[in-house]
Amino acid sequence: MSLYVASMTTALNLLLCSLAGYAFAIYEFRFKRALFAIVLGSMMLPAFLHMIPSFMVMDALGWIDEPRALYVPAAASALGIFLMRQYIGSAIPPDLIDAARIDGCGEFRIFWSIVLPLLTPALGTLGLITFIASWNNFVAPLVVMRSAEHYTLPLALRSMQAPNNTEWGALMMGSAIAMLPLLVAYLFSARRLVAGLTSGAVRG
Repeated sequence: MSLYVASMTTALNLLLCSLAGYAFAIYEFRFKRALFAIVLGSMMLPAFLHMIPSFMVMDALGWIDEPRALYVPAAASALGIFLMRQYIGSAIPPDLIDAARIDGCGEFRIFWSIVLPLLTPALGTLGLITFIASWNNFVAPLVVMRSAEHYTLPLALRSMQAPNNTEWGALMMGSAIAMLPLLVAYLFSARRLVAGLTSGAVRG
């Protein structure tokens, strides 16, 4: 369940955040600055502030004890939109997009065939951050999950603790196993993480 939720959350974030970041970086539209200010402002709100409203919305939709109640609300993070907007604005030259338009490319084709391949470092960075955050998420599953078969790893490990007779050996082993995917993901993407965080930081 943790792997499924983390994978879906990561995939949706990469798609939606790259689209939103591209729109904020390239296009000019009404209320652009106000909308981006709202995105930035939402990063300053503590996660616990929207816990009760999120539960009420999931309950109204009938998504309680459903995996989609975990990955749909997290499908487009403010951090991801900000990261993509800053990367595209500093690393993607506007002349490249203008040249593609002159050649007859549509807007979605420009994004999918030209811009998206150039976002690889930023996508790798955002993917790693999102996967780790989703994998370690404890509060959201605690609020919306009811049945044990839908527990994510942090919630399952917490359910193994009891006031009496806690199997500490099994708990520690489960914690170690839960860390393995994160270590593997970091080892394979550490270089891309550094590249994504530093690309475009200095203009030539």
